[in-house]
Amino acid sequence: MDIVELQRRAHDTAVKKGWWSEPRSFAEMVSLLHSEISEALEEYRMGKRLDEVYYTNGEPKGVPIELADLMIRLADTCEALQIPLTQAVSIKLTYNETREYRHGGKKL
Repeated sequence: MDIVELQRRAHDTAVKKGWWSEPRSFAEMVSLLHSEISEALEEYRMGKRLDEVYYTNGEPKGVPIELADLMIRLADTCEALQIPLTQAVSIKLTYNETREYRHGGKKL
């Protein structure tokens, strides 16, 4: 599946499931992206392996699933806002290739 298809499929599913029945602010959309990455961190903090997928009442859980949720939510958001994510990713990757080694020198 390519990014364009991911955007369409994620957004179509979200619309069908009622998640776009009311308008959302950009701040809400970004907050929801934050929540997905935070859920991945919480899985890790609970001691789950980074590659572990497990199920609770049939629902997949784990770091990989939360990262997938992040991708799905990002694709859904981009499709809703008509942001061509494939183009944006290409632009940014091309720019990153021109940057100096460990540019900025910041540490975690």
